[in-house]
Amino acid sequence: MSELKLSYSGYVCAPYLHNRDSLELKESWTSSKNIEKLFFVTGTFSDESQPYFSTSANHYLLAKFKNSSIVTKELSQHIQEKTSFIFNIKDDLFEREVLGETNFISIYYLEYGEDDDDLQEIAGLLLKREKIEVAGIGNMTTSCSVTSKFTFPYSENMIIIEVASEKSHQSVKKYCDQTQRDVTRKGFTLSNLLSLSILDQLK
Repeated sequence: MSELKLSYSGYVCAPYLHNRDSLELKESWTSSKNIEKLFFVTGTFSDESQPYFSTSANHYLLAKFKNSSIVTKELSQHIQEKTSFIFNIKDDLFEREVLGETNFISIYYLEYGEDDDDLQEIAGLLLKREKIEVAGIGNMTTSCSVTSKFTFPYSENMIIIEVASEKSHQSVKKYCDQTQRDVTRKGFTLSNLLSLSILDQLK
């Protein structure tokens, strides 16, 4: 009997390389009922995470999906030499209305698997930051035609936040850095993996 795989909502980040695979994914996701939102973004990896993802790209298609199994299947048909990332949201920490358009998504990882009480405290700290409209916790899987030299060890402890602001990406990045420091100051080892600056909303 085959193992039943759980499906989650979440985010997928596929490299935009101006090739056939990128264009086909863009067309497919623009018309897909599984994709709630689609953005064209710039991705910036932190110094700590860069060595694990030497096959990263500068520009990505970022899609917010309802069903991870559909996205995984689509990516398997468009495997590229730059890494694609799927972030499955296992628990929504919160979602709320915030002034301004979503213009930045920041992805972090916890170096230790925290328990429910710790996650509640982290959610409370993020809630105090009024520009964060969505926060969730989950895991990360990757897809790439080139095998990575190093295995990223924290892929089960990802935290993803959406930030809404009319300010510049540099300003919002500083806001996220301060948020990260606030959480770290409370004793949680929260590290930045990837910052995504939204350049254009495609859907």
